[in-house]
Amino acid sequence: MATYLGRHYSKRELARYIGDMSQIAGVRPVELSNGNERGVRALEFRTGSGFAFTVLADRGLDVFDATFNGLPLAWLSPAGAVAPAFYDRHDIGWLWNYGGGLVVTCGLTQAGAADIDEEMDEELGLHGRVSNIPARNVCYGAEWEDDEYLLWATGEIREARLFGPNLVMRRSLYTRLGESRLWIKDVIENEGFEPAPLMVLYHCNIGFPVVSEHSELIAVVNAMEPRDEEAEKGADDFEQFEAPTPDYAEQCFFIDHDVDEKGMVNVGLVNRVFNNNQGLGVYLCYPKEELPLYTEWKMMGEQAYVVGMEPGNCHPEGRRSARERGALRVLEPGQSQTFHLEIGVLPGNQEIRSFEAKLRGNGV
Repeated sequence: MATYLGRHYSKRELARYIGDMSQIAGVRPVELSNGNERGVRALEFRTGSGFAFTVLADRGLDVFDATFNGLPLAWLSPAGAVAPAFYDRHDIGWLWNYGGGLVVTCGLTQAGAADIDEEMDEELGLHGRVSNIPARNVCYGAEWEDDEYLLWATGEIREARLFGPNLVMRRSLYTRLGESRLWIKDVIENEGFEPAPLMVLYHCNIGFPVVSEHSELIAVVNAMEPRDEEAEKGADDFEQFEAPTPDYAEQCFFIDHDVDEKGMVNVGLVNRVFNNNQGLGVYLCYPKEELPLYTEWKMMGEQAYVVGMEPGNCHPEGRRSARERGALRVLEPGQSQTFHLEIGVLPGNQEIRSFEAKLRGNGV
């Protein structure tokens, strides 16, 4: 049964109240037209619960802005949803196209610091190419499946060149009427005839008002390692956050989380005092077997005020560093790897408490 405004409806029951389903939920294709965003194809999702988000078909089918009852969940950078034609693959040129947003995919053969991979004789830009590759064969829809109303989009993102890797990521993204969460499924296949590096990191950028000096991370942590000396300064407070701070230097923490009985990692970022103590939060849920590593990007600067929740099959250290540590994943010819990620809203303190109870109840 579909759920809308707290009530369960069958397809026929709900049809009695509305002329068209787009009145309460749907997926709408749009094209951005302003400045360096011109020409970017996008899909606007509304679930009917107050949860809405935009998927950028020309930016790897990543999720850009996201709101709940009009409140922003994701941090957006000053760059905006820049068209992929402006992508600069050299060094930190990726930042000129980095608009932030709820999900930015890093990969597929490089994630993390810019570097030179001497073994493959390749210059590697920050975080790889995939988020700047337009999707092909994009399909979308909003349709009944029995008595559930599904909202979905699919497409293919191919990272390939002559005398190099030929990887294709087939992305499926969906939600349902009445839901305040979305699901992403990525199947990445090596369609070439040589082994290819596989580095995938989901850069989930959470911003104000979810992030504030009153916010905290909630999860069960097995271990935490600061990335560098700067992060060591904040190691005691990696789960707490501050007000925007002048001249703040980013801190990154590598975190190992426990799992529930299904092997899932659950981690939330919550602001309990938001809106006169009503509370608001965002959570991630994903299989640790697929995404065994997690990075927290803590950036408490002015304007650059964001927390990155970043599950991946790698840390954002770059390909060469991963290879030197023996941690670089490889896809053999014809081999594929599947990744799943759930992102959802914790709309109030009752849901935040239930999320915490779930962690405790599952023994995590």
